[in-house]
Amino acid sequence: MRLEAITWERLTDTLADRLADLEPRDGGPWPRVAFDGAPAARPGELALRVGEALRVRGRPSLVVGTEGFLRPASLRLEYGHEDVEAYYSGWFDTGALWREVFGPLGADGTGRVLPDLWDPHADRATRTPYVQLPPGALLLLHGPLLLGHWFPFDLTVHLRLSPGALRRRTPEAEHWTLPAFERYESETGPTTAADVVVRADDPRHPAWNG
Repeated sequence: MRLEAITWERLTDTLADRLADLEPRDGGPWPRVAFDGAPAARPGELALRVGEALRVRGRPSLVVGTEGFLRPASLRLEYGHEDVEAYYSGWFDTGALWREVFGPLGADGTGRVLPDLWDPHADRATRTPYVQLPPGALLLLHGPLLLGHWFPFDLTVHLRLSPGALRRRTPEAEHWTLPAFERYESETGPTTAADVVVRADDPRHPAWNG
């Protein structure tokens, strides 16, 4: 894949311009966008930047992070604190994401979305109220391992880190998660599956596939 250098500012503006005209594939009123990447790639930061750029353009959006849809610790850590298989396929409550986020934003949905469900620090349910998205508002969902669940995204952005950069930028206490991202690369191939790929090895000098 050929990538070209870009600044975060220009990348944000270009993505916002593209998303401002995005139409849902199912004919519904709410486009759904993925910002996929390992925590070390900081996909949430780009999602927030794009959300602000959309606001300036008069297009509402809701930024949602999958860390708000973690399963309770009793389920996540059932097989230990460093179980790679559990992290890969069992940490995030995909059923809740379907029920509370994607279902309401389907063609026949209500637009009433729950931004988060579980507080992983307190290990209890959050009390965040539902948000009513007006027609035309975008969902900007960010988190790791997003492209392997058949979520109905209308556009996907993958922030890629080379194996070396991923290891360098991941805290040592979280290195046990690295095999999950190796598996994600081999089984899902996010670099080829995503509509937009951003190389973020050097956080000061990103590049993308245009």
